[in-house]
Amino acid sequence: MNDTTPDDPTRPEKAERLRDLHRPGDPLVLVNAWDAASARVVAATPGAKAVATASHAVAAAYGVRDGENLPFEELEGVVRRVCGAVPLPVTVDMERGYGADADGVARSVRRLIAAGAVGCNIEDGLEEGGGADALRPVEEQADRLRAARAAAEAAGVPVVVNARTDALAHGLPAEEAVRRGRAYLEAGADCVFALGASSVPVVERLVAELGAVSVLAAADGPSLDELAAAGVARISMGPGPMGAAYAALRRLADDAANRRPLPADLSYRP
Repeated sequence: MNDTTPDDPTRPEKAERLRDLHRPGDPLVLVNAWDAASARVVAATPGAKAVATASHAVAAAYGVRDGENLPFEELEGVVRRVCGAVPLPVTVDMERGYGADADGVARSVRRLIAAGAVGCNIEDGLEEGGGADALRPVEEQADRLRAARAAAEAAGVPVVVNARTDALAHGLPAEEAVRRGRAYLEAGADCVFALGASSVPVVERLVAELGAVSVLAAADGPSLDELAAAGVARISMGPGPMGAAYAALRRLADDAANRRPLPADLSYRP
């Protein structure tokens, strides 16, 4: 597989545009997609500025569990199709980086840049459960992020690296999320994605300590306006948009099975 970057003069510009959209207090809001059709729906919405994939949703679309169970070649194909389907910058959820070591992460980043991506998420979570043992050691994760940054620079595309820490999600204190976030920013990340930051006070503390912070929005969490007021730079929805889409499909199936009136949405086409 050729992992070189095609001659695309728009790709560096798209990466810079994506970076400029990360504004604390005026965040980039991402409705995550999982294939070309969902990406087109999002990109065609007035006000949409970028497209992001969600690993859980992409994996589910292929019938496998999240957690790098989707072969990298399949992910690469999804990225190529999504990037070819929309004119907006595309950032990709790379999970743990799809690499056994830092060099492996760099190779995967190069290939996704070649497929059209100008941003990526790389997480430090290793497994289900709680505590520090479920996270990659900080310096090892920092090495992987440095490798991702170096690969992007070598390709001539200033990829936006969104470094996810699962510290809060695994029950560790905010201090640990801050410690990891600082190390990741120093390693070349542009933004720290604090999974599990589900209250305004915690979000405000992370913003005060780290600056560029990304969070996951949920129906039962702070509103988009509250998160913006807390100073976040980026808000995403993870697998939630797929959940919303398939909840609508489930309602349609139930209506059809029970011969109830069908929704006008049946006429919608991506």
